[in-house]
Amino acid sequence: MSSKNQQQIAVLASSTFAFTICFAIWMMFAVLGIPIKAQLGLNETEFGLLAATPVLSGSLVRVPLGIWTDRYGGRIVFFILMLVTALPIWLISHATAYWHFLVLGLFVGLAGGSFSVGTPYVARWFGKERRGLAMGIFGAGNSGSALTKFVAPAIIAAFGWQMLPKVYAVAMLLTAAVFWLGTYSDPAHKMPAGVSFREQMKVLKDPRVWRYCQYYSVVFGGYVGLALWMTKYYVTEYGFDMGLAALLAACFSLPGGVLRALGGWISDKYGAYKVTWWVMWVCWVCFFLLSYPQTNMIIKTVTGSTTLQIGLTPVMFTVLLFVVGVAMAVGKASVFKFIGDDFSDNIGAVSGVVGLAGGLGGFVLPILFGALVDLTGVRSSAFMLLYGTVCVSLVWMHFSFKDSGRPAAPARLAVVA
Repeated sequence: MSSKNQQQIAVLASSTFAFTICFAIWMMFAVLGIPIKAQLGLNETEFGLLAATPVLSGSLVRVPLGIWTDRYGGRIVFFILMLVTALPIWLISHATAYWHFLVLGLFVGLAGGSFSVGTPYVARWFGKERRGLAMGIFGAGNSGSALTKFVAPAIIAAFGWQMLPKVYAVAMLLTAAVFWLGTYSDPAHKMPAGVSFREQMKVLKDPRVWRYCQYYSVVFGGYVGLALWMTKYYVTEYGFDMGLAALLAACFSLPGGVLRALGGWISDKYGAYKVTWWVMWVCWVCFFLLSYPQTNMIIKTVTGSTTLQIGLTPVMFTVLLFVVGVAMAVGKASVFKFIGDDFSDNIGAVSGVVGLAGGLGGFVLPILFGALVDLTGVRSSAFMLLYGTVCVSLVWMHFSFKDSGRPAAPARLAVVA
């Protein structure tokens, strides 16, 4: 194996591991928020805001982080980012008021910005023919959401919720050290010094970027929103304890992260457009079924009244959620295959913008989920909302590609040396 191949593998493995830990920490309020909600007496909307606050800061920081990665290199930016988040994570264990958690959650959320650092950093180590797979493997770090669902309930049950932030802070510092020792820098991967910020952001005038933002807000924003919401959904809808609820929620989170690598390989083979199109249709069908609330109907027959109960059992619900997780994993990879093919010279800035859109979707959705439950009393209203967002994506894709049946030929951003 050549030295170049060894460096490629080391960078991919170390970056994926680091992103997995960062994502696990980014999603920790999905579980940690449940005992905090009980302790502080929060309503559904307040819980949604608590769970989503780290997603907000992790989304907003993605654009500058992507730009800095283009300019300074992914290795140093990723390493510094992990070091900066360790202290706020630890301080959560000492928080006592609702606003304490919200403020610290904003700083912890910076860990979620690691995606816009690692994606261009990894992508530039691989040729175009393997770039989709490489980005898919890195993106499989989304499985950190499932890692939190496996680890966090056990730590909380054994030592109390205050122990979880301490464990995660130590884990972040150790991960930063492993990442630095296992990765490399290549000066050729940095953008030439003469390129201005304005030139990097000219890409926002390209309508393809906004299409990809919409798609990613569904497949990634929807994934993050559901990953934050599903543990509590199982607890309130089916009456499960937190351990079992987190385990079942992981049936969505785990494939939604791990199978992103498979999505990258499929996108390399069949193209980003076809894969994304079918992902949206699968989500459309599943969300339609998941939207139907638990219903009791009284039907008048010739022999009297008959009661008919319609609703998803926990098994049926989990199976459909698993299918959605698989589809979203593939869709997250296919959207970034679009970006890798169309904007390979400016992938940091574009991935930052698209990642921002997806992250904002993940921030807004839990709040909307909680607000809808407070307003309607129907828990499945969360899936009704997601069903509507998929409809928008399908219509947009249809009218964008109806003439050719596939995306237009890639166009690269001119780089001024």
